[in-house]
Amino acid sequence: MPESKAPQMKPWIAAIHAYVPGKSKSADGKPLIKLSANENPLGTSPSAQEARAAVKDTATYPDPDSTELRQALGRLHNIDPARIVCGTGSDELLNLAAQAFAGPGDEVAYVRYGFSVYDIAARRCGAEPVVAPDKDFGTDVDALLGCVTAKTRVVFLANPNNPTGTFLPRGELERLHAGLPSDVLLVVDRAYAEYVDPADDDGALELAARAGNVLVTHTFSKIYGLAGERIGWGTGAAPIVDALNRIRGPFNVTISGQAAALAAVGDQAFVKASREHNLAERTRFVAAVEALGNHGLRVVPSQANFVLILFEGELTAEVAQETIAKKGYAVRWLPGQGLPQALRITIGTKDQMDDIAQALRAMAEEA
Repeated sequence: MPESKAPQMKPWIAAIHAYVPGKSKSADGKPLIKLSANENPLGTSPSAQEARAAVKDTATYPDPDSTELRQALGRLHNIDPARIVCGTGSDELLNLAAQAFAGPGDEVAYVRYGFSVYDIAARRCGAEPVVAPDKDFGTDVDALLGCVTAKTRVVFLANPNNPTGTFLPRGELERLHAGLPSDVLLVVDRAYAEYVDPADDDGALELAARAGNVLVTHTFSKIYGLAGERIGWGTGAAPIVDALNRIRGPFNVTISGQAAALAAVGDQAFVKASREHNLAERTRFVAAVEALGNHGLRVVPSQANFVLILFEGELTAEVAQETIAKKGYAVRWLPGQGLPQALRITIGTKDQMDDIAQALRAMAEEA
C-alpha cells in the first residue's frame, strides 16, 4: 500500500501566528480584573441588555441581512442602508476585505504596531503582509504610501490605532487616500472612533460615501459594551459591500445580537456618557503616569479607551505587568507585537485607574 500522508495546511496559513487575546487570569489561574481587552467599564446600555434578555426565540435563524439594524445605523450616520454590511464583529469584515480583494501574489499593507488581525487577514488569503515604518508609534502617511507597489491591493489603517492609541487627523487621512491608486482598497478600522471627540472626527465615513475604494468598519464591542455578542458593521461603495456580502456568513449576526445592537444604537446618551467617562479617567491617569517621567515612564498620546505606556528606565514592562497582576489586574504586555517595552492598559473605573497609578508609582520609585 502507498505510504499514507496527513492533510497539509497551505504554507501561508502555517505562517500565521494565532491571535492572542488579553488575559483575564493570573499565571496561577486566579481571576483578574480585566484591563487588557479594551472593554467598556460602564458595561452595556440598560436598554440593550433588556432587548437582549427579551429574545426567547433560539430555534429559528436570524435575519440574514440584519435589516433593522442596518436601517438604524443608516439613520444615525446618514448612510444608505444598502451600503452597510454587518459582520460577526468587525474582525469578520476585516478578514473578508482582504479575502475579497487580495490573494496569492498580492500585497496587503499596514503600519507597524497596527492591529495584529491585519497580518492574519493578509496571510489567510495568501497575500503578503507589508509593514510600513511608524512615526513615534503612530501612522506615517508618507512611509505607508512608500510601501505601496503594483502588487498592493489593500491598505489597513486603524484610527484610533490599536494598540498604540494614536490618531490620524482628517487632513492626513485625506492625504493617504489621495496618494493611493484607485484600485487599492483603503480599509479604515474605526473600532474606537466613538471615543474621539466628534469635533475631531477623521471624516472616514464621508470618504467612504464618495470614494469607490474605501471601506470603513465599526464595532459594537467597545463603546457600546457588546463584545460578548460579536457585532460589527462596515460601509463603502456598493461594489465593495456587494463583495463582502457574497462571502460573509449567511446568518452571521445572532437574533439576540441584532436586538441588543438595535437598542444600543437608540441609546446615544449611553455612548456619550461612556465617552465622557473615558476622557475624564484617561486624562487623570495619563497625568499620574506622566508625573513619573523622571523614572522612565512615557505615555503615547491616545484618543482611544486605553493608553500605551513605554518603560524606558529601570522598571521593565514585564515586571510591571507581573506586579500589577499580583494586585489583581490584567493588563496587556505586547512582546508579540514588537513592544516588549510597553504595556497597554484599558481605561477602567476611577478606583481601578487610581490603583494602577499608585502601583506604577510604587514600582517606579523602588526601581
